[in-house]
Amino acid sequence: MTSTTLRGRLEAKIVRAFIRSPKWLMRAICGPAIIRDGQTLDLQVQFLLHLFKRKDEPPTVQMARQELEAMGGLLAHPATSNITIASLELAGPAGAIPARSYRPRNMREPAAALVYHHGGGYVAGSLDSHDMHCRQIALDANCLVISIDYRLAPEHPFPAAIDDGVAAFRQVTIRAGELGVDVTRVAVGGDSAGGNLAAVVAQQTKDDVNKPCFQLLWIPWVDMSRQRPSYTLFERGFGLERIHMEWFTELYLPRISDSLDPRASPILGDVTGLAPAAILIAGFDPLRDEGEEYARRLEAAGIDAFCKRYPSLPHSFLGTGGYIHDAAVSFDDATRQLREAFARDDATSSNVLRFNQANGKVGSQGGAS
Repeated sequence: MTSTTLRGRLEAKIVRAFIRSPKWLMRAICGPAIIRDGQTLDLQVQFLLHLFKRKDEPPTVQMARQELEAMGGLLAHPATSNITIASLELAGPAGAIPARSYRPRNMREPAAALVYHHGGGYVAGSLDSHDMHCRQIALDANCLVISIDYRLAPEHPFPAAIDDGVAAFRQVTIRAGELGVDVTRVAVGGDSAGGNLAAVVAQQTKDDVNKPCFQLLWIPWVDMSRQRPSYTLFERGFGLERIHMEWFTELYLPRISDSLDPRASPILGDVTGLAPAAILIAGFDPLRDEGEEYARRLEAAGIDAFCKRYPSLPHSFLGTGGYIHDAAVSFDDATRQLREAFARDDATSSNVLRFNQANGKVGSQGGAS
């Protein structure tokens, strides 16, 4: 074990111990409650933000990547041994796309599946940074999770990540038999930039024979073309800052005009005919307003959209569900929505199968006769 690994584990233990400090001690250290726009920041979150104050200027690309790798699963749900994990590759437009599957033990096949895209501003993030999240989603939703390692900017700017995401989803459906996937129950999901990617994949594949059955969008970034009031309300001090969002956008989009492309800003796209969605919003988040507006757009188009704001949480709460109560509530809400969506589609699929059997449309081997 390297000294870097040992230091990282020691720092993790220290942070996890601090986050369990008595409330009076945390309040004494981090000061009065922070109230913004009628919302009160969670005390544990305020304490963490006090411990890990960000600099005003954006980090380097290397620093952003290192930070997400180190912090991504720091306060996540504990690891479980009830998941089988495997590496795989999916054919993409620029070669093989690395991916990782998470399968609950003893799960029946063909299984419902979530194709998941990590966050990180399209600049950072990896299979490892979101490993703990994907384990827990698979366990709680009792589904196969396939995490996608799409290409990142600035080395691979827009639309490279989109091309990878669309190709990966289609590959999962094409290889459904090999992967043990029920092709009628494949959802897309992601957090932050990954929520952007999932929303775009849903739009780009909605006319496919095998299209997504559900969208799980955590704190999604859905509009790169303009900033809403939440950018000003939460521009500094809450983990994700306006200056960082502008930096991510500049690195990701080769031209300003690209921000008007629905593949960059899915809120500008055609949302008719999309799959139902769950959209989970953080109260102290520059992206708060656009996420809620996207939910309203879906509802106006007749799409079933569950949207819930967690007013005490900042943007980067996905990886804190193991220690922070409201983050755990959000995780439970998300996986419950996913389970219910898969159950609805499973019932529909079973009804179609029974109808076909009753009318002699299914052969003895399960294929169409």
